[in-house]
Amino acid sequence: MTKVAAIQMISGAHLAANFERAKVLLNDAKAQGADLILLPEYWPLMGMRDTDKITIAEQDGQGTIQDFMAQQARSLGVWLIGGTLPLVSSESNKVLNTTLVYNPQGERVARYDKIHLFGFTKGDESYEESKTISPGHSVSTFEAEFGRVGLSVCYDLRFPEMYRAMGACALIVVPAAFTYTTGQAHWEILLRARAIENQCYVLASAQGGKHENGRRTWGHSMLIDPWGKIIAVLPEGEGVICGDIDLAMLTTTRESLPALKHRTM
Repeated sequence: MTKVAAIQMISGAHLAANFERAKVLLNDAKAQGADLILLPEYWPLMGMRDTDKITIAEQDGQGTIQDFMAQQARSLGVWLIGGTLPLVSSESNKVLNTTLVYNPQGERVARYDKIHLFGFTKGDESYEESKTISPGHSVSTFEAEFGRVGLSVCYDLRFPEMYRAMGACALIVVPAAFTYTTGQAHWEILLRARAIENQCYVLASAQGGKHENGRRTWGHSMLIDPWGKIIAVLPEGEGVICGDIDLAMLTTTRESLPALKHRTM
């Protein structure tokens, strides 16, 4: 079996402070035996303004955030899926919201730029990621010892066709910063649906609390098995959840209910 962990944070507006909190939580996950660790979306910075992410955007392949993630993966000897960080976009005054994956040697092995950009308005609550983020265009996966891992971010969760395009995965990851409003309504339902329909494990790492900028995120980082059962969950606050990827359970699920083989479109 492979033990995986999701880190839940309440990231603030100061990069150095977020690094320190991430380091503590990464070490906690390692101490619990994790072989693969997932950070949440926007873990390096939840700025006071949406444009703050532009000020810390890095060039692909170099920068403080990327150096930190590579070093942590190498020193802990784990697969590290780095939530998201802002990379420089070809569009002026925008960034790419990017997930980078590092193997236990600290080598980067995969990249995914968030495809679907969140937009939501209800009363005084309003978000429009497309104002500061350029969308990605390609689905991305990587191969770990236990099988294929599919990469997605937050709002992608609402688009099941994206997960079908990944092929048969053993694990799908979802780093996120779901709002309290939408998270309360849809987060668990969508995560369990993606696990059930793709007959794989889903590991979701969330922002979970009240941030310096006044935003409140839903949290509820969790690991779900291929039958849709929640193995571990952290409702709110910073912390770590862990659980095992049981390949025998995954195989049994797919053999007893071969829905993936029954697809006709």
